[in-house]
Amino acid sequence: METLNDLRLAVLIDADNIPYGNVKGMMEEIALYGTPTFKRIYGDWTKPTLTGWKNVLLENAITPVQQYSYTTGKNATDSAMIIDAMDILYSGKVDGFCIVSSDSDFTRLATRLREAGMRVIGIGERKTPNPFIVACDKFIYIEIINSSKVKTEHVVAKSTRKKPDSKKRRNEPDETNSMEKLRRDVVSLISSSITDLADENGWAFLGDVGNLILKKQPDFDPRIFGHPKLTPLIKSLEKFEIDIRETGQNHIKHIYIRNKPI
Repeated sequence: METLNDLRLAVLIDADNIPYGNVKGMMEEIALYGTPTFKRIYGDWTKPTLTGWKNVLLENAITPVQQYSYTTGKNATDSAMIIDAMDILYSGKVDGFCIVSSDSDFTRLATRLREAGMRVIGIGERKTPNPFIVACDKFIYIEIINSSKVKTEHVVAKSTRKKPDSKKRRNEPDETNSMEKLRRDVVSLISSSITDLADENGWAFLGDVGNLILKKQPDFDPRIFGHPKLTPLIKSLEKFEIDIRETGQNHIKHIYIRNKPI
């Protein structure tokens, strides 16, 4: 569920809406889903705000595309990205697109590319509007793109946690309630997906469950909950039964899951 096929991808980056600090992590993440055939980034490179991109582009072999701002307050970068995306689409040289932006203006582009049979992966910050998120086959938050960093921060925070003062103690219930709500939501999402795919004995193939979850909620990511993959997340929830089945002479393992009886 965590990876798609090895696709030829066109990676299009909106420099105006993405920080340059985690580009290396983004490119490593994109490599999980396919080979970047095109790597382009769009912006007005005469602006001093974009000077930090220079070394990042050289290190990752990303081609900068200059787009002047014709009018104050108008974003010409979006138009340039959309035009290039359609040119690449009709070239027939890619199987999918990775649109790196937190801008909802690319919602229609993502929809159009999917209508043409393209896989569309979105990458953006948590502030990304929901319409763009659901227009993609999969959406990945920049904040959790480096799973090892997230895991390390979680462990460090837990090990260094001190006894809270009265002010922190007042804040803790809100954080706990928020996490508990997320946990209930993910249990419900996984449970309903299993039910939708289950055989007469309640078992469903984990790969199919993962794919259905992404169709229902494109920004679903086990790393949000501190787990690198779906299987460890499901084991941690203790709401599901897991059955590992070996098939064929090569003893290939297939994982099946079902909801535990209430």
